Amino acid sequence: MSVTVPKGADTPGAESDGHQGGAPRVGLLLIGILLVAANLRAPLTGVGSVLPMIEHDTGLSSTAAGLLNALPLLAFAATSPLVGRSAQRHGTERVLWIALLVLTVGIVLRSLPGLVTLFAGTVVMAAAIAYGNVLLPSLVKSTVPERRIAAVTGLYVTVMGLIAAVSSGVSVPLADHLPGGWHTALGCWAVLALLGVLAWAPQLARRRPVTSTAPGERQAHTLWRYPLAWQVSAFMGLQSLGFYTTIAWLPSIVHDHGASEGAAGWQLFLLQVTGLVSSSTVPILARQLTDQRLLAVSGSLMCATGYMGLLLAPEMATAWSALIGLGGGACLVLALTFQGQRAADASQAAALSGMAQSVGYLLAAVGPLLFGSAHDLAGGWTVPLGLLIALTLVQGLFGLGAGRAVRLPQSTTAQMAPERI
Repeated sequence: MSVTVPKGADTPGAESDGHQGGAPRVGLLLIGILLVAANLRAPLTGVGSVLPMIEHDTGLSSTAAGLLNALPLLAFAATSPLVGRSAQRHGTERVLWIALLVLTVGIVLRSLPGLVTLFAGTVVMAAAIAYGNVLLPSLVKSTVPERRIAAVTGLYVTVMGLIAAVSSGVSVPLADHLPGGWHTALGCWAVLALLGVLAWAPQLARRRPVTSTAPGERQAHTLWRYPLAWQVSAFMGLQSLGFYTTIAWLPSIVHDHGASEGAAGWQLFLLQVTGLVSSSTVPILARQLTDQRLLAVSGSLMCATGYMGLLLAPEMATAWSALIGLGGGACLVLALTFQGQRAADASQAAALSGMAQSVGYLLAAVGPLLFGSAHDLAGGWTVPLGLLIALTLVQGLFGLGAGRAVRLPQSTTAQMAPERI
């Protein structure tokens, strides 16, 4: 896939350094973006597959296991507001590189024996992932032509989803066959993070000039007054709630209905692979449709139908996993696309992304913990799945607002009405 880069000082290959070779630089940047994306979910999605093993070995209750799965989302919410300021002070390229280093350390720490290292490593790892979550949409906004934002977003979401699916599918086999069991299965993803560190290193030489943090801080603050920014944030949060809750608990649901641990893990693989179909298709539609309300509502309804199927006919889990995957893949790429397309410029995209991921992941963190607690209290999956269905329908309502063909105003202090595309 070729990416045409607009002219300007903020684009790769266009810096005033007197060198040629813009196309190779674009290629290196794209490879770096894809490797960053590959690390944003894989270290997390494998946990759901081996969660029954973790509970068995450590004695964790469903509530405590839910907290383990909620910790990354809480870390995302706490860290996301800090990302924009760090990037403005030190440069996006350098901050992303440091985040990949920290991610490598966090993955290794999480794989060490003991509950303290399991929980602490999860927090460190998730804080590093939060930087990639926030900065990638802004980086795409600043380096890719407007007409290709959805396509490039779809490409990195596809890579992110593919590697995450592999993580879910292979975690149980790795735990069964490698020394160290589930500890090694979770720790092996440090290799991928280290590859990201190496691939992103060339970008350090092309760091853009550091600007004052004050305008970005004012812009981030004033975004909170806009209903459109809240709609984008709520849609981001609810689709994340559904995804991370499903990643955490789908294997347990399927396992409780008679499937082996390995088969339950492959159900999670199926869900994420089918999500790649929609995450690859939706960017094409989103690029042609400036109004994406129908796409947002359709994806939400597909997820709600899949959860309803798990509740009423769990023996058909394969079909429901595929349906949830299709709807979830569409909603994820839409949530990320909204952060770029609803913003007026790259700086505003970073501010909107920080808000969406801070508010969104704080909301999403409720999911795994609430789901596990509801299972403990109700003694089954009926109440948790009912809650998930209701929240997914609410997600569709927020999609009606976030998917409108409007942008936030160029200056968030100059006017209060969004600008129509």
